[in-house]
Amino acid sequence: MGSGSDSNGWNRARGLAVKTLLLIGGALLVKRLRKSTTRWDHTHFVSKALTGQKYSKDQASRDPDNYFNIRMLTCPAAELVDGSKVLYFEQAFWRSPQKPFRQRFFMVKPCPKELKCDVELSAYAIRDMEEYKNFCDRPRDQRPQPDEVIGDIAEHLTTVHLKRCPRGKRCLYEGSTPPGGFPNSWNGASYCTSELAIMKNNEIHTWDRGYDDDGNQVWGQKEGPYEFKPAPTSSFNDMFSPLNFPPPPSMERRIEGSFVLQE
Repeated sequence: MGSGSDSNGWNRARGLAVKTLLLIGGALLVKRLRKSTTRWDHTHFVSKALTGQKYSKDQASRDPDNYFNIRMLTCPAAELVDGSKVLYFEQAFWRSPQKPFRQRFFMVKPCPKELKCDVELSAYAIRDMEEYKNFCDRPRDQRPQPDEVIGDIAEHLTTVHLKRCPRGKRCLYEGSTPPGGFPNSWNGASYCTSELAIMKNNEIHTWDRGYDDDGNQVWGQKEGPYEFKPAPTSSFNDMFSPLNFPPPPSMERRIEGSFVLQE
């Protein structure tokens, strides 16, 4: 009986030792995986999160006085020799996607090492915007090719520095333009600021605003950021929702106060 008891005790001890080693090994693996996330891994993740169709329909349903149902469409356009990703971006009203009112190139790359951030997202104007309308909706052989895209990157507009969100927050990455923003002359502005958040549910929250020399906001949303959710499965009834039709001419000025239109 004594030998059997000793054997059982030994088996239990060995089992505990194995479990302990597995737990330690798992913890070390997780730690190593976290450490192995490179600056370029963050860049690829942000590029992928921005890509695709997203809509502000739910927000427009909740607050139609301040938000419109906008389609945000982004897709890869080129890659630079240093690995930076170039994305094409456009926004349009849901019912008129063929008529985007905002077009940009996004350049996504790791933050400079001297800055305390993970990803640098810069917006650039496009030399010939007409040529790029509905770029993402076209077959690849009917789009401007990567060499053309790189040649059509025009003036720099803004840069947002993104950082991983702390644990417990709904976002994965968030960031803003540096203090003082960037020069902007639309609608009496002297500078503009941008905020961006990539959420865990694959939403993108954006908040762009323009200010005059006295610090008064002269364009952009005042209530909060636009919230773009991944494209829902549309239904017949959705097609005829008033949220999906372009606003009447009397509302055009208010739209211009919400977005910087083509410059």
